[in-house]
Amino acid sequence: MTKTHPFILTVTLLLAACTETPKPGAEALASAKPSYDEPHRPQFHFTPAEAWMNDPNGLYYLDGVYHMSYQYYPDSTVWGPMHWGHATSTDLVHWQEQPIAIYPDSLGYIFSGSAVVDTRNTSGFGRDSVPPVVAVFTQHDPLALEAGRTDFQNQSLAYSPDQGRSWQKYAGNPVLRNDTGIQDFRDPKVIWHGESNQWVMALAVYDRVRFYGSPNLKDWAYLSEFGIPGDTRLWECPDLFPLRMPGSRELKWVLLVSIQKDGPTGGTGTSYFVGDFDGTTFRANPAAQQWLDYGADNYAFVTFDHAQVGWGQRLGIGWMSNWQYAQQVPTHPWRSAMTLPRMLELGQNGDTYFLKALPVPAVSSLWSSETTLPAEIDDGLEVTGAFSPSQCELALDMDLEQTTAEIFGCTLSNEAGEHLVIAFHRLENKVVVDRSNSGPRGFSDEFYKGPHTAPLDFSRAGLDLRIFFDRASAELFADGGRLNLTEIFFPQSPYTRMRLWTRGGKWVLQDGKVYGLDSIWQGEAAAR
Repeated sequence: MTKTHPFILTVTLLLAACTETPKPGAEALASAKPSYDEPHRPQFHFTPAEAWMNDPNGLYYLDGVYHMSYQYYPDSTVWGPMHWGHATSTDLVHWQEQPIAIYPDSLGYIFSGSAVVDTRNTSGFGRDSVPPVVAVFTQHDPLALEAGRTDFQNQSLAYSPDQGRSWQKYAGNPVLRNDTGIQDFRDPKVIWHGESNQWVMALAVYDRVRFYGSPNLKDWAYLSEFGIPGDTRLWECPDLFPLRMPGSRELKWVLLVSIQKDGPTGGTGTSYFVGDFDGTTFRANPAAQQWLDYGADNYAFVTFDHAQVGWGQRLGIGWMSNWQYAQQVPTHPWRSAMTLPRMLELGQNGDTYFLKALPVPAVSSLWSSETTLPAEIDDGLEVTGAFSPSQCELALDMDLEQTTAEIFGCTLSNEAGEHLVIAFHRLENKVVVDRSNSGPRGFSDEFYKGPHTAPLDFSRAGLDLRIFFDRASAELFADGGRLNLTEIFFPQSPYTRMRLWTRGGKWVLQDGKVYGLDSIWQGEAAAR
């Protein structure tokens, strides 16, 4: 992804030479010693030790290890010349930050893209029967942009013969040049399509996705395109993949697309379409765009290549921020986190197909304590136990037949009176997240706009709910994962109180638990 935003264009041009001279914020970063316990530092979400991060890139699984690259600028906590950072995990929960994977070069910055395990060695990059890993990414040439050209974004390759420990740029870069006359030409996501015996690339081209095919990852031919007639929003980070309906052989194709404005909260957001793909053309109803997450802070969500999951599942992760304020949030010496990794599945309601997303099961390995909630909540309940409200999972199985309250919810707060409110409106079939008083104002006018609302169907006997609180974020999963809602916030001190409350009656639970969650950084912080 990595849009060239107007407010960073000046910085982009100043840094066009891609030299190793100090960048804004470099001196401050050099003096920082990450402890992984800084204010607002997530304790069970991935963050780099320091510096700027955005989109997840180059996701793949190989020989027991999950690899995640990401847009990274190592010299500042604001966007700059993009590199690919790199982290690995064996369980999708504990991450080890690795050396930078791919650096800018004379062709430009290393913008978003994907990586594939080339098991057939179609690229010819493999050696000694070891399948190469091939990264396909956008190279953004700031000098061409400054010169007023439209072809400053092109697609290039790098390959790794050693499972991702080192990377070599392909001598024939770029492999796909921009001949469209449209300057936004980026974020290649590549999959192998066995039925047509080719690699298929989904590429964001301003307000649509173009598809290209290749037998070897080097030579690409145009196939088709998909878009919404009349749409003028910028599309980014497309991802095309197949999913089978659970318990059947029915196969559908999903196209993820991140949208730069007019998302569910007015800013950026990740959307999707469900349709069919024949190796050339993706067919779906352009009017049937749906949202993967209704919160403000899940963008550029993309999926892993080669992950060992079932036909009916797809593993992915997103960037937990929003371009409206991503560069202003009050964190240091790092900026931005990833969402929890999520497993995607298809659901169906009549003729409508939709995605469900739930956190990977391995998150439960972090449970450190368990607090049982009463079966009925009437008026209010201060929840206490061997957990921190700022670092826990709230898991509820609601009995909606016995619940009489019109509105019920959860509030986190601290001694300063700052608070985050999550309210469920049973009669209006919606959930409302209000972070307007969640922390000190001043870093961004856009951040405190709201509250944010998402649809949630309460017209059934029961409803499941999971909310993960991690110092400066909340991720809500409801209705078996059909509703996802991700929000970040920045209290001046950690939230120390959790209160469940009702209005107009009682809130009845079939089961309710609060699980304390361990930090994933204990070993990482000690190692540093």
